[in-house]
Amino acid sequence: MTVSEQTLSRIQSLAQLYQTGYSSKTVDATIAKLVDMERSRLQAEADNLAAQMKEFETTHGMKSAEFHRQFQAGALGDDADRFEWSALYQMWLSLESKIQAIHR
Repeated sequence: MTVSEQTLSRIQSLAQLYQTGYSSKTVDATIAKLVDMERSRLQAEADNLAAQMKEFETTHGMKSAEFHRQFQAGALGDDADRFEWSALYQMWLSLESKIQAIHR
């Protein structure tokens, strides 16, 4: 069993325990702190990617979302600069999705 599988199993065990009416201030505080720390870490990564994308936006005079739409449609060519921008945007989208999921 991988570390990720072990972690998921532990989380599921706690969820099952809580569904039976169990309560623990220590577990509540620990999980709240872990979620906050992970949200902050993800946000810092997203902010870093956004700053890198901003450089491309300034250079090319286009927002990243519009660039990506056009790039995916094949309208912008395929130089290394554009592939890097596209990769940054896709990583940023993935992080934003994770941030939204953790806010639930």
